[in-house]
Amino acid sequence: MMMIIMLKHDICHERCQTRLGRNSHEEMTMPDGTAKPLALVTGVGPGTGSAISRRFAKGGYRVAMLARDLARLRRLEEEIPDSIGIACDVTDPAALEKAISEVGVPKVVVHNAVGGAFGSFMEIEPEVLRRNFEINTMALLHLARLTTPAMVQVGEGALIVTGNTSALRGRPNFAGFAPTKAAQRILSEAIARELGPKGVHVAYLIIDAVIDVPRQRERFPDKADDFFIQPASIAEEVFHLAHQPRDARSFLAELRPFHEPW
Repeated sequence: MMMIIMLKHDICHERCQTRLGRNSHEEMTMPDGTAKPLALVTGVGPGTGSAISRRFAKGGYRVAMLARDLARLRRLEEEIPDSIGIACDVTDPAALEKAISEVGVPKVVVHNAVGGAFGSFMEIEPEVLRRNFEINTMALLHLARLTTPAMVQVGEGALIVTGNTSALRGRPNFAGFAPTKAAQRILSEAIARELGPKGVHVAYLIIDAVIDVPRQRERFPDKADDFFIQPASIAEEVFHLAHQPRDARSFLAELRPFHEPW
């Protein structure tokens, strides 16, 4: 699914101020009185992105949610404590910089926005491949450049990227998608090798499964519940990766249902 996200900076500024301003001191701090850390999540749709946002809020984080559907973000703001939704085009470095400046420096960044398309190399429009590369790979580059220097300064933080098996193999009908996910994985590895020794953890999570969202239920109406992976299960692993101890960290992680052939 291609994520085409539009920035509404004036609305973002007003909402950020009012949303963050109405949080009480108790909501903004941990039980020990320290300020809550910030998690920044891109691609907050009805499945994985929303689940990741909920998990980090449950884990004691303020959550900045970036996505294209402003109405959904407003609903999630009401549901998820200490959260802020920002309509933002992740392919626009200036838009990302403005969004990040509104919410502050994140301790954890999760790049979950995805651009995808099916078709052979003869069928796809070249523009589709370029757009998917902007969302999957270039947006990661911009996010990393905008957020990880502050992590390096304090010697901690995490950048988690969600991917899938297209990052490992190219199948005929994935020509407009797989090349961009493979590039995303390699870029993540390059960032991880540079930032790991500086205390910043970078991990790439391959989701080898059909995610349980309404669109996929419609696509596979006869499948049993355990055919799908639950967004909450993905979110749990993302949270785990972001909090691995310094002496035992993973770069490449995989998730799949027990029955999935691999």
